[in-house]
Amino acid sequence: MRERRFTVEEANAALPELTASLARIREARKVVFDHGERVREGSRGNGGGAESPEVVEASRVLKLELERLSEDGIILRDPESGLVDFPAERDGRVVYLCWRLGEDEVAHWHDPDTGFAGRRPLEPPG
Repeated sequence: MRERRFTVEEANAALPELTASLARIREARKVVFDHGERVREGSRGNGGGAESPEVVEASRVLKLELERLSEDGIILRDPESGLVDFPAERDGRVVYLCWRLGEDEVAHWHDPDTGFAGRRPLEPPG
């Protein structure tokens, strides 16, 4: 199956739902990580206890949101900073449109082998 390719317009149109999804992912991760820390601390004494319904639900939400992003063809690079890539084509080659939570729109791209460090503006300054 061919990887989906986004236009800048399609990537920008996805941002409202993507922003909401990232909020759910970040909250669910926090619940799971906080529980893991409590288990780690508790294991020093009596083994830490069972998972709470809150952790089970957070794990379910996390799995659902990550699967949805994957099905949509969006690549989550860093859930904490909200860094995502949208596969795209530029000058006949595969590139990634790059966006990070807090940015107003998709305004950068990079080659697959350069990552965030290789981000360049979509339009040259002028």
